[in-house]
Amino acid sequence: MKAKEDRRHRSPRVRRALEFLGFTMPAFLAVLAFVELPFLMSFGYSFTNWNGLDKVPQFVGLANYKALLLSDPDFLAAFGFTLLFTVIMVAATNAVALFLAVVLDGDVRGKNALRAAFFVPNIISLIVIGYVWRFIFSKGFDSLYAATHLAVFRLSWLGDPRLSFASVVFVSVWQAIGFYMVVYIAGLQTVPRDLMEAAVIDGAGRGARFFRITLPMILPSITICLFYSISNSLKTFDVIFSLTFGGPGSSTSSIALDIYKTAFGENRFGYGAAKSVALFVLILVVTVAQLSILKRREVEA
Repeated sequence: MKAKEDRRHRSPRVRRALEFLGFTMPAFLAVLAFVELPFLMSFGYSFTNWNGLDKVPQFVGLANYKALLLSDPDFLAAFGFTLLFTVIMVAATNAVALFLAVVLDGDVRGKNALRAAFFVPNIISLIVIGYVWRFIFSKGFDSLYAATHLAVFRLSWLGDPRLSFASVVFVSVWQAIGFYMVVYIAGLQTVPRDLMEAAVIDGAGRGARFFRITLPMILPSITICLFYSISNSLKTFDVIFSLTFGGPGSSTSSIALDIYKTAFGENRFGYGAAKSVALFVLILVVTVAQLSILKRREVEA
């Protein structure tokens, strides 16, 4: 009798465990096959001189990492561009998205339609967006100059290094703000209304209410948005690939695009794998530091 009761009590737990494995195992196997194993293989190939075709890659140890740090000006230039792009992109995206979230969280006519309009670019492929804006910066601006004769439409937005950088940042911010705006709106809606009403009664101005009440209350949303914007900016590839392909010259070449050119343009897959590992380490260090700092601020707040 006791054995039957033990089996009867154990069977629901076993059934739940089997259900859990049944739902999670397909996703786990897919991630293992298409993400984890390729990453481990690329880490191994980073220590080799491999052209993507040889059956037996030539082991070279740390030579690839030494080369990318000491004798690869293209990688160092891409590294500098990526860091500058990330700083400007993160600051601009979060500032604009937070501003739009605050405006559209208030009593604005047609705010649902405006939210949808700002979010739509986020669901469009970045490759498609890059080609669309490439057409706008060339043919579209020529037509606007013919109609308005404004000098701004006559500038070479993709041919001048400084203007091409601004163009890449503008298109990237335009595409990304919708996602971060939605996250900030969700955070703003968690701020207690009675707390804001009490602050109004106490005479706190709009700026004081925002910086002393709203901003500390939405720190979890800020943490999420900074995490995604930093990691996505460091990995930027699609917009640059379709908009400028790193040009003019290599002035807008990111680390990810430099990896693509090295591996698929020069057939140096081992060296490209070393660059991808370096990018992974960079993203890991920056995002872990950002999360640890902001999580500590959340606790303090």
